[in-house]
Amino acid sequence: MSNEILLAVAAFFAGAINSVAGGGTFLTFPALLSAGIPPVNANATSTFAVFPGSFSSAFAYRKDFKDSGGDIPIWALVITSLVGGWIGAAILLATPQQVFVVLIPWLLLSATALFAFGKKLGNFVSKNIRLGVVPILMILLVIGFYGGYFGAGMGIMTLALLSLLGLTDLNKMNALKTLATGLINVSAVIVFVSNGAIFWRPALIMAVCAIAGGYLGADLARKVDQKYVRWLVLLIGVTLTAYFFCKQYGSILIS
Repeated sequence: MSNEILLAVAAFFAGAINSVAGGGTFLTFPALLSAGIPPVNANATSTFAVFPGSFSSAFAYRKDFKDSGGDIPIWALVITSLVGGWIGAAILLATPQQVFVVLIPWLLLSATALFAFGKKLGNFVSKNIRLGVVPILMILLVIGFYGGYFGAGMGIMTLALLSLLGLTDLNKMNALKTLATGLINVSAVIVFVSNGAIFWRPALIMAVCAIAGGYLGADLARKVDQKYVRWLVLLIGVTLTAYFFCKQYGSILIS
């Protein structure tokens, strides 16, 4: 029961955080690991848990989709997101559990770095570079691959990418971000479900809570200063990264 309460609370706040600033995987993935689920399955179950929240957020942003895509066709964004997520998920399932355990601290480090510096990098690049539709879609394919494989931080990557299209309205960008990341997760979930990688009881508990958190989070996004949410997510990312590095390499450093 205590594990299920932990998973429910983690999923609710993950859904809310994803709708505002991204980074919900920083909560759901460690919570599933703490519940004793193997790393690859924890990652797959985490993806299943948060993907409905993306669409509840997208529904909350539905009024912001009008004229939000700039030069990029929505159908191209949909196809690219789905393909990228499928490839990443397939490669994740081909990764042995013991190898993924070694990768966890490095994946968290990369996600934390993306969360910390992705927006500044995106702003810098957007001021100096204006990319066309094809390069944008190719980068989105890479983000989709990363999202299908791990996912933490892909929301901020997607926002940075959209800024390269010249978009500046944060609500419109969040609408497209929630759509793209939701589709990446859907594609990954299809792969995970068809290969039996999901732990269903925790997945269903977390999915319901993430939906509620995602919808409420999108509604609050217009009222709350996002920098406070970003600082909170960054603190969680740094803490978890340090924890998993110590867990992985602490005994080596001591010896």
